[in-house]
Amino acid sequence: QVQLVESGGGLVQPGGSLRLSCAASGSIFSLNVMGWYRQAPGKERELVATITSGDSTVYADSVKGRFTISRDNAKNTMYLQMNSLKPEDTAVYYCNVRWDRPYRSSKYDYWGQGTQVTVSS
Repeated sequence: QVQLVESGGGLVQPGGSLRLSCAASGSIFSLNVMGWYRQAPGKERELVATITSGDSTVYADSVKGRFTISRDNAKNTMYLQMNSLKPEDTAVYYCNVRWDRPYRSSKYDYWGQGTQVTVSS
């Protein structure tokens, strides 16, 4: 079984910083994409950032220049450094890992439990 354990959420003032961590374990294919997604109450879950096992990254426009995604493949751990936080960043942040095996016509997609980030004065 694949397990993703998140940590680092909390309450921060606008302009502050927070660092999220996601520790992955289990049978995870080495060539994968990990990512952070977030969901505010009443809204759809949205992409924050993704990073491949080769360290290629994609960011949502709303966080570009403020957030940095990274990963340590040896530790199977992913991070999200969040700077210059805004109230609109308030959401539950979810860790994700996924990969596919086209020759099997199969895909794998796993999620963490989520961690709350609240940006408020």
